Amino acid sequence: MTDDRYTDDRYTDDWYRDARFGLFIHWGLYSLGAREEWLQHYERLDAGAYAARYFDRWDPDLYDPERWADAAAAAGMRYVVVTAKHHEGFCLWDSALTDFSAPNTPAGRDLLAPMLEAFRARGIRTGLYYSLIDWHHPDFMVDVFHPLRDDRDALAANAERNWDAYRSYLHGQVRELLTSYGRIDLLFADFSYGRDVDHGPDSFDRLRGKNRFDWHSEELLAMVRELQPGILVNDRMGLRNGYDITTPEQSVPGAWPERDGVRVRWEVCDTIGRGWGHRREDPGYKTALQLVTLLIDVVAKGGNLLLNVGPTARGEFDPVSSTRLAEIGGWLRRHGRSIYGCTQAPDGLSGALPPGVRATWNPESDRLYLHLTEWPPHALRIAGWQRKVAYAQLLHDASEVAVNEPAFVDGPVEGELHLRLPVERPDVVVPVVELFLEPGRPAVRS
Repeated sequence: MTDDRYTDDRYTDDWYRDARFGLFIHWGLYSLGAREEWLQHYERLDAGAYAARYFDRWDPDLYDPERWADAAAAAGMRYVVVTAKHHEGFCLWDSALTDFSAPNTPAGRDLLAPMLEAFRARGIRTGLYYSLIDWHHPDFMVDVFHPLRDDRDALAANAERNWDAYRSYLHGQVRELLTSYGRIDLLFADFSYGRDVDHGPDSFDRLRGKNRFDWHSEELLAMVRELQPGILVNDRMGLRNGYDITTPEQSVPGAWPERDGVRVRWEVCDTIGRGWGHRREDPGYKTALQLVTLLIDVVAKGGNLLLNVGPTARGEFDPVSSTRLAEIGGWLRRHGRSIYGCTQAPDGLSGALPPGVRATWNPESDRLYLHLTEWPPHALRIAGWQRKVAYAQLLHDASEVAVNEPAFVDGPVEGELHLRLPVERPDVVVPVVELFLEPGRPAVRS
């Protein structure tokens, strides 16, 4: 399928910087267990027992990728990353390199292709998650994370496993994914562990972990870039350089991450509940306020949020996740200007923000957005303000907010921005004040 959006000369990675919000999908055989995606690890199931329990029962009869894509679009998500293969080794696509794939289950078909097509049809960029780890492959050496890490016979059998054969399989599957499914905008490879990345190829013990020497990450990355020249690649192949996206997981850095003193492109992946894969009993669902605040906090530090949903084994988003996506989408419908294309405000522009206020800035329009997770009783005061404000309004309804109005007894003092807010908090998840800045120093986008 050809789409001019993915082939014309205007294609750059600006789409990622401007998108700010994406959907992560964890879906595989573990969805049947409904105990998260690491259940094979936690329960120490060997490949045979795991496949016997779940492979012939994988039948997502309610799977409708059009509905998934509709939910993501309505939530305001601009890109998607789907687990083509997780650590269990099960493939959602029709891989020529293994029978452990969706077409050989009762599903009887490639589940990846229609999903990518559905998201692309809605203008949503597409990314693939691929696990470098594979607990099903017979030549993947048992290590500290392997389900059989405490099995002496399995550990002894490492001597007979052909690691070169596994690495060839890994590279071959990535080649399949990047040559069979059209334009892929992002590759989320996962993950390297256990050894210092500076250790040489003769110094490692694969029982302790695997890293760039095991994956031949330099060669893998070169192949990825040859096959998909415009693709963005994450930082989990164990490489020190050459990747595009830094990916902290379920933790927002205190400040915009840097590498060698330079701010990096970064993304937090996080969950709506506690688990990544479907979890039937999930005590940890986040509220809409928590999730919207998370999105704001990430963008206010120059990053993206990749928010996960773990569909059920029948192929549906669970009700709580569906509700949260709709709630976020409702907020973004009115407040998207404060997120899309926005980034961290330049030093000094936003002054000393009081508690409960986060700022994002759009350098194209030169507008500043103040997100109020705490609502002041009368006025919002910001000391150390350095730019004049031509106009201010509440973003959800474009109602004017008085700026530095001298008529009130508690009016502004010198060097302070004073915004007269209504006493009653607007009935939105997080209210936002949009500031139209008067021309000042040139806008610089990081």
